[in-house]
Amino acid sequence: MARKKKISMQDIADRLEISKNAVSLALTNKKGVSEELRSRIMHTAKEMGYGPYAVSDSEQSNILVLVPERIMSYQDNDHFQFYHDMIWGLEKSIRSKGFNAVIAPIDRESEQLLKLPRLFTDISYRGVILFGITSLEYARLVWEQQVRLVMMDSYHRDLPCPAVTSANMEGAYEAVSYLMECGHAEIGFIGPVNLTTSHEERWLGYWRAMQSGGLKIRGEYCLTSSEGYDYTEEEISSFLSGLTELPSAFFCGNDRIAYILAEVLQKQDIAVPGDISIAGYDDLRYDSSSGVNMTTVRVEKERMCDAAAELLLSLSEPSREAVRWSIAPTLIVRESVKRKQGVQ
Repeated sequence: MARKKKISMQDIADRLEISKNAVSLALTNKKGVSEELRSRIMHTAKEMGYGPYAVSDSEQSNILVLVPERIMSYQDNDHFQFYHDMIWGLEKSIRSKGFNAVIAPIDRESEQLLKLPRLFTDISYRGVILFGITSLEYARLVWEQQVRLVMMDSYHRDLPCPAVTSANMEGAYEAVSYLMECGHAEIGFIGPVNLTTSHEERWLGYWRAMQSGGLKIRGEYCLTSSEGYDYTEEEISSFLSGLTELPSAFFCGNDRIAYILAEVLQKQDIAVPGDISIAGYDDLRYDSSSGVNMTTVRVEKERMCDAAAELLLSLSEPSREAVRWSIAPTLIVRESVKRKQGVQ
């Protein structure tokens, strides 16, 4: 049996197309190389099996899951409800495949300063799942580390990277088509398209459904940008107050927006669904004073988690291909949408 080749610093240098001296400085923790390059060198040393950085079979059983701390916080209860099940569903899917999920939170300061969690370099792992919404700059930092990487729930078009998402455009198309089947011809849209690819794709699904149904999109009925992470009640109130007349239905980019919209309308003595029908997205359990039972598009979280783990484990090396695994959601019809009179 042929003996396994012993990996040298020159082999690492050749792989990264840098000098042997830079490799030496990084692995001996000396000054002279940037933190970004030091991290890449250490990961390459682990991947290639250099000396003390050689990875054992037990270490290869780890999968690192990077999660923005804000979505793990009870203080952001709306998003916590949605993401909590997905985080632990992902852990369950990874475990079912014989691997360990190591959850590494990313706090706001680290994201702003483009600083990787210590676990990124302190442990060895098979690959990384970047979960949830991070800035493009931070996602690029992780992407540049030359590790097996899959983005989950959101992604950036500027980064050619494997990703698993809900089939947002198709789900939105189905929800808006259902509103049209119920006789609604004036349908508005509320969703921060400027913030995430998810909302952007849901806007495209709305647009396609309106086009397919031969309906006109009225710009004044659409709220598509936000300065913050999501809309506030004040923003939605301001938007509605600027309308001289209201559409008969709204499709919202997520359930949080949908429930806030219902609450704002009810404060203005506008009944939901009696006067205006609303459909949302996510199937989020939301504590709303509106009492509305929301028609929505259910994100199939368990299937997304399983797909993310499967996609990562299928990678034999870091990928620079924009592979997209889109998991079909499910339309859930509830009482927030009313059929217009005379529509069967």
